[in-house]
Amino acid sequence: MENARVLVVGGHGKVALLLLPLLVESGHQVGAVFRNPAHRDEVAETGADPLVADVEKLGVEELAELFRGHDAIVWSAGAGGGSPARTYAVDRDAAIRSMEATARAGIRRFVMVSYFGSQIDHGIPEDSGFFPYAEAKAAADAYLERTELDWTILGPSRLTSDLPTGRIETANTGATSGSVSRADVAAVVARTLVEPATIGRTIRFNAGATAIADALSESDLA
Repeated sequence: MENARVLVVGGHGKVALLLLPLLVESGHQVGAVFRNPAHRDEVAETGADPLVADVEKLGVEELAELFRGHDAIVWSAGAGGGSPARTYAVDRDAAIRSMEATARAGIRRFVMVSYFGSQIDHGIPEDSGFFPYAEAKAAADAYLERTELDWTILGPSRLTSDLPTGRIETANTGATSGSVSRADVAAVVARTLVEPATIGRTIRFNAGATAIADALSESDLA
C-alpha cells in the first residue's frame, strides 16, 4: 500500500507520535485522530493532519464519516490505564465500533496495535488491575479476527523508550515476551501497512536481531 491515505486513531499516543512522521516521510497522506484540542500543534508538527474527535463518544456512523476517504485505519488508541469502565469503553467498545465503521466506510485495511499477551485465555486474575485491559484487548482482537477486513494485529511486548534498532523477533520464530522500543513498534506499524504478508495475521514481537522488513516478510511469517 504505497502513497496511501492513512488515519491513525490515538494520534497523540507515544507510539503514534513516532509513527506519524514515518508515514509522512514514506509518502502517505496521514491523518491523526485525538481527543484533546490542546494537542493539535504537537500532532501537526509531525506532518500529519490533526483531527480532534473523541472516539469513545462517537457512534459507528459518526466514526464512518470520520474514516471515509482513507485507505487504511491504524488503531493505536487506548484509555491509558484509566478506570475499568473507561478501559472497556475505549479499548473494547470504541475499538469494535471503529472496525464496524471501517467496513461501513468502504475501507479494507485495519491495523490494530495490541500487546504481546492479548488472547481470550490471557490468564490475568480478576483481582489484578491489569484484568480490564487484558479482557478489553482480547475481546477487540477476537472481534477483528472475525471481520472480513484486511486486518493485522500487532502484539508488541513491554514498551520502552529506548532508541530504535530497526530489528525485532516475532513469536512465529520463537520469541517470547520481553521488551521492545516504542520507536521500533512505530517502524513495525509503518512496515505492516506496505507488507501484504501481514494481512490476516497476529504478529507478536519484541526486540531482536532480525531486520523489521525481514521479520514481516512472507518467509518469516509462514
